[in-house]
Amino acid sequence: PTVSTSIVEPYNSLLTPHLNDVCFMMDNEAIFEVCRDKLKVEWPTYHNLNKLIAQAVSSFTGSLRFDGALNVDLNEFQTNLVPFRNVRFPIVSMAPLINRERVAHTSYNTGQVVNEVFEEKNQLVNCSTKQGLYMACCMLFRGNFESNSSHEINTAIAKIKTRKDMHFVDWMPTGFKVGLNNCTPRVFPDDDMAAVTRTCTMLSNSTAVQQPWLRLIDKFQRMFTKRAFVHWYVGEGLEEAEFDVALANIQALIDEYDLLGKDDGAEEDDYGF
Repeated sequence: PTVSTSIVEPYNSLLTPHLNDVCFMMDNEAIFEVCRDKLKVEWPTYHNLNKLIAQAVSSFTGSLRFDGALNVDLNEFQTNLVPFRNVRFPIVSMAPLINRERVAHTSYNTGQVVNEVFEEKNQLVNCSTKQGLYMACCMLFRGNFESNSSHEINTAIAKIKTRKDMHFVDWMPTGFKVGLNNCTPRVFPDDDMAAVTRTCTMLSNSTAVQQPWLRLIDKFQRMFTKRAFVHWYVGEGLEEAEFDVALANIQALIDEYDLLGKDDGAEEDDYGF
């Protein structure tokens, strides 16, 4: 993001990714834009941002609290979204994102929800997925879907795969994991989002996620070249060499995403196929 509450955010962002098996990508700037452009909040605060994040996390963990026809266990995120060990940074997107004033004049069927969740304006991290390739998608549906909703969802996904602006790797024949929970999402009285009868939260592993990492690397290098603020980390016990290691790890991650994004089959032997 171009705006941050922490000057040392590039350091913190590059020093921590190796601590997680899977890390869902969000950034404050993208969520700010969602609140302003989609939910029509004139000047969003962190209270508005946190409520939107809470709605997304609620969908991730819904299977722990509610029964569903096709519940997705938390462990399945890692199994289905991480095709290779280092490629573990899914993008979060949500649909429909609609405010209280518009909800009375808008209706969403299953196909519209699926289409909207693939729109870049519905993502909680700034990157252009149209410039990358999708490797895996986990779509978590919540609400009062009809008995034939599985068929409707599969039909909508099949249409997504035929769109010219959607690109998928050719070595992943299915690429989609679907979760279906019949519990309608709840909203608080002061929520910016309107109460709707059906929603979809998507976690997608795309090669486009290298874009925010490239922006962070640029900021990291500008600061680290001058060793700005490094003494604070060293004073807390971190060795300066760990900054070089962190930078090398993220550059290797970007190279791996770039290799996967070529999608030409020329590098298949490197992955044992």
